[in-house]
Amino acid sequence: MIREARTDDWKDIAELLEQLGYPDTEVFMQEKIEKLILHPDEELLVFEEDDKVVACISMHYIPQLGLVGETAIISYLVVSNSIRSKGIGRKLEEYCADLARKRNCDKIQVHCHSRRTDAHRFYARQGFVEAPKYFSKSLKESESSF
Repeated sequence: MIREARTDDWKDIAELLEQLGYPDTEVFMQEKIEKLILHPDEELLVFEEDDKVVACISMHYIPQLGLVGETAIISYLVVSNSIRSKGIGRKLEEYCADLARKRNCDKIQVHCHSRRTDAHRFYARQGFVEAPKYFSKSLKESESSF
């Protein structure tokens, strides 16, 4: 079942993000979820199975100066390691693509780190094509760019 995330999902979402390599998010997860839920240009959804959150997706809508519609950006899509390859990621991505179409977005994009080769194959199956370049700059001296 796909539903909007709630603040009380924080622990499950933090566990999912840890599987992606983002440790210690539980320190700020409740606050982050509250902020995203209230944002008019954000979709934060979870997939629930047997009353447990087993996947989540975060998508932002960004107005584009040179395009008629907005661009939808998937910033996080994670399915629990224990239940991957069962179609849950596909269902979440397709659900978000439908939401983006309803909002009249021109396109949907995702940034996926080069080390996530399984995810690259997933996005290709979903119809995404690789964009030529993506640059990132850390704004904190103590952190490297992802």
